Amino acid sequence: MLPWLIAVAALAVACVAYGILIERRWYRLVRRRIPILPTDGAPELTMLHLSDLHLTRRSRTMRGFLSGLPRCDVCVVTGDIVGEPEAVEDAVDALRHLRGTRASFFVLGSNDYYVPRPLNYLRYFAKRRRQRPAQRGRAPELIAQLEADGWAHLRNVRRAISLGGLEIEVLGLDDPHIGRQDLRVAPREHPQTFGLAVVHSPDPAPELAALGYDLMVFGHTHGGQVRLPLVGALVTNSDMPRRIASGLVRMGNAYAHISRGLGTSKYAPFRFLCRPEVTVLELVPRAASPGRPSSPAARARRTPAP
Repeated sequence: MLPWLIAVAALAVACVAYGILIERRWYRLVRRRIPILPTDGAPELTMLHLSDLHLTRRSRTMRGFLSGLPRCDVCVVTGDIVGEPEAVEDAVDALRHLRGTRASFFVLGSNDYYVPRPLNYLRYFAKRRRQRPAQRGRAPELIAQLEADGWAHLRNVRRAISLGGLEIEVLGLDDPHIGRQDLRVAPREHPQTFGLAVVHSPDPAPELAALGYDLMVFGHTHGGQVRLPLVGALVTNSDMPRRIASGLVRMGNAYAHISRGLGTSKYAPFRFLCRPEVTVLELVPRAASPGRPSSPAARARRTPAP
């Protein structure tokens, strides 16, 4: 019996060491092709989706990885940019060269607003966690410095923009995980155009899909951060089902992309079977079936005005 216990203990130590020393810094770039654009708009659009950097002053490996990423037409950052208030300037500098050639958007997450603190890991499995007083971070400075660099902060706002001939209605919500979202701004004003929603937590995804947004990008879940074979993510810290903790998900006529993110809280520096990643979304025109538009925007274009 003793040899088996020693073997199990050694395996556990090896897994923990792997998660801390190797996988959490084993960054990768993923590409996903989505047939979602209107057939009468831009022929193709590339979108770099970054999330949950949790960047600290010691994140040299992550900054090196970010420096090698390609620039895309659009760059979106879905929150939890910094892992400590002291890293605001480091994060702004690391993101500077990744601004989109046509547009750059960001929203904030709870770790941008408040200083992270140690947390009992078992509390993540609780359905309802008692709220604790939190110390404010440097969110105003982070916002101001990113905006000075040309980024657009989408804090409970909906805008109509044009990107190389493609008309887009873009929505940004503040972090739903801490109750800062305002869904009153979410209903679409121009449903005939392509709809993009940028949010930190995926909790409001069903409502946004029902409102007619074609593409929704989220972060927050870290893909579960710890996954097990046949089980998947153990916890996502979200209302979304664990089976869709990350990746590209079809929700009716909409697509949701939930990023695994690049970082972890500095108080939980561990990933297992859930590599940190950045995604390039290659958006191409959809192929609508005869007589049946493939998205809410397409249906709106074919609906005659009263």
